Amino acid sequence: MIRIVLALLALAGLAAPLAAQDRGRLVEFEHVAAAGLPEQRITLWLPPGYDKGRKRYPVLYMHDGHNLFDVKNSNFNKIWAADTAMLAAMTTGKVEPHIIVGIWAPGPDRYRQYLPKSAYDAAPPALKAQMDAFASGAIVSDRYLDWIAGPLKAWVDARYRTRTGRDDTAIVGSSMGGLMSCYAFLEKPQVFGRAGCVSSHWPAVDPRAVAGEDSGVKQLWDGWFAARLGKPDGRRVWMDHGTATLDQFYAPYQEVVDARFAAAGWRKGRDWESRVYEGAEHEENAWAARLPEIFGWLLRK
Repeated sequence: MIRIVLALLALAGLAAPLAAQDRGRLVEFEHVAAAGLPEQRITLWLPPGYDKGRKRYPVLYMHDGHNLFDVKNSNFNKIWAADTAMLAAMTTGKVEPHIIVGIWAPGPDRYRQYLPKSAYDAAPPALKAQMDAFASGAIVSDRYLDWIAGPLKAWVDARYRTRTGRDDTAIVGSSMGGLMSCYAFLEKPQVFGRAGCVSSHWPAVDPRAVAGEDSGVKQLWDGWFAARLGKPDGRRVWMDHGTATLDQFYAPYQEVVDARFAAAGWRKGRDWESRVYEGAEHEENAWAARLPEIFGWLLRK
């Protein structure tokens, strides 16, 4: 009996590090310089088996990296649990393991880093004035996008075993990060073949402030997508929203965007998806709950 107990204890001692390894590994990079931008920070997740093999992996870039993996880093004591969602998607056999590059938001500069510059430039004067008030500084999303698609991606591809092609490079974010992900997908179609635009903040400012001018906001996004969407060409986009808290304002704008995808010849369910989650709020727990489904559709082989 003593020998059996000792053997079980030995196995338990071995199981703990193996279980941790099976969940992948996080790597932190602080004080990352990016030309023309606030200082950046990155949390990168390497999937299970990365350290033991020579396999190359597709890469998923995600905004608000501080809210992705570890509650102690989060703004609101809740996270997307992006690593857990990836592991769940992988168990289906339809999604390959991805390296996840979580880019932290730069505090008060988040809005001006995530608001699509080309949409800002096309905004009607009254809406642009509200955007300026929210931004409290120059809109730098064009620099942010150039940095992700250029120096950051080049560094990730050089340092880690990645698959570098368009169809192996995805970008996902929520709220203003949802707008930023659509921006990356539209402006850099040669780089990003997959985009997840989760609870995208289509009003771009306080939705109550544009209630009487929402037709102008709708026209802004319709024209923005019409000018840039092009043909699917194997690309894939996920969009969604809930119906509670801030998400309750998004449906009229999302319907306009959905119509533009259909008019451009994108086939729903194959090239793009748009879902409504009844009762879902605008917050990390809601996004975490549907992230395995998002990954399962967006990143499927």
